[in-house]
Amino acid sequence: MVKGIFTPTPVTEIHRIFDLQLAHQYEVGRSNAKARIQKLKKLQKAVLSHQEDIRAAMFQDFQKPGIEVDLTEIYPTIKEIKTVIKNLRQWMRPKPVSTPLAMLGSRSYIQYQPKGVVLIISPWNYPVNLTLIPLVTAIAAGNCVMLKPSEHTPNTSALLHQIIQSIYDESEVALIQGAVDTSKALLELPFNHIFFTGAPSIGKIVMEAAAKNLASVTLELGGKSPTIVDETANLKKAAQRINWGKFTNAGQTCIAPDYILVQEKIKTAFIKALQDSLNEFYQSDDFQGNFPNIVNQKHLERLKSLLADARDKGANIISGGHTDEKENLLTPTLISDVPADAALSKEEIFGPILPIYTYKNLQDAIDHINAGEKPLALYIFSRKKSRINKIIQETRAGGTSINQTVMHFTNNNLPFGGDNNSGIGKSHGWFGFEAFSNSRAVLEQRWPISASDLVRPPYNSLKQKIADITIKWL
Repeated sequence: MVKGIFTPTPVTEIHRIFDLQLAHQYEVGRSNAKARIQKLKKLQKAVLSHQEDIRAAMFQDFQKPGIEVDLTEIYPTIKEIKTVIKNLRQWMRPKPVSTPLAMLGSRSYIQYQPKGVVLIISPWNYPVNLTLIPLVTAIAAGNCVMLKPSEHTPNTSALLHQIIQSIYDESEVALIQGAVDTSKALLELPFNHIFFTGAPSIGKIVMEAAAKNLASVTLELGGKSPTIVDETANLKKAAQRINWGKFTNAGQTCIAPDYILVQEKIKTAFIKALQDSLNEFYQSDDFQGNFPNIVNQKHLERLKSLLADARDKGANIISGGHTDEKENLLTPTLISDVPADAALSKEEIFGPILPIYTYKNLQDAIDHINAGEKPLALYIFSRKKSRINKIIQETRAGGTSINQTVMHFTNNNLPFGGDNNSGIGKSHGWFGFEAFSNSRAVLEQRWPISASDLVRPPYNSLKQKIADITIKWL
């Protein structure tokens, strides 16, 4: 493995790099599609050439299995680069829009221009994917970029620093290392746009800091993403896909199913299907090489506290719930009969604990979801189209997969993001390019005479008639 060193970046260096990018932003912004594509190809080559190093770094950080690194870190990043390279020339072209008849003789279009110097703050749970995917669209839009990955995955952050430093000049792209104090120092700077992925509580701090400089934001947050399973669902497939979406990365996924609402008539059969699926995934409780650790002891203690509180209030652990403090391991856990006042019912879990609740009729499930904050994702398992449509129409969520979990994230043609408490703004593909761009409105007068020439002061009765006709007919 290529060894990186996690060394916090001094504040003086942060300011120096920011000033350098500030001075360089217009030169970068003038770059054409060919130049930006070359930058993205450099990143693609670097990620692929360091694939084994990335695997090793993430195993050191929380023993993430190599195939999960490939599928959830490397693949989404490379797919994003390929999508952007394929479409960038088209995205950068001026976009013609229709011009009202009252403006006859002119044409109108939208010119997408970079926002300038942008900050990307990424989390620890998918430290490669959630750092580099926003970077791809920020580069594509023509920005200078400062990256701040998480200190909780120091080996991966150090490796990313080494990769970025080796392929980009710091006047264009620079990676900053550090913890909370480093983030605070960055947030004091007048960035043009801030892209943050993390908890809603921290998202509010980021938005408050951005407001001081009137910087725009993209906030990819989280919340309690529900999963509805009705009696028409294929229970075996539903159980497999829910378990996969939930327990990949040990549940440390912002769009993981947070809890299940299952129709009460099929609760017993569905729990058995979940248990059978888990036994298939993790045979003989052999988690080595198949299941990541919790990222650190602090997060493990938080999850243990959630379980203890639920048990004390009458919840029933159906399977799992075993811990290994030495390895920061919490085994996949199914739990039922969790009361509404338990912390497990209120807080985003962000770990391998899956509460199972029941509902009698569909409206009860919908009302339960709508009583909380809008989730980042909502999952529906049903073979009845009318019920699927009802759920989508009567709930709100950042995204939804039907008879599947988390896969909407991997489609670069879909916008990814939340709504209110689960996020502001969208990313991925075109939507990421748009987030890092200013949509500049341009109107060009092409004829010698314009409609406005006919109604300039001094005003008279003829000009009033022209105004009246314009209002009524144009």
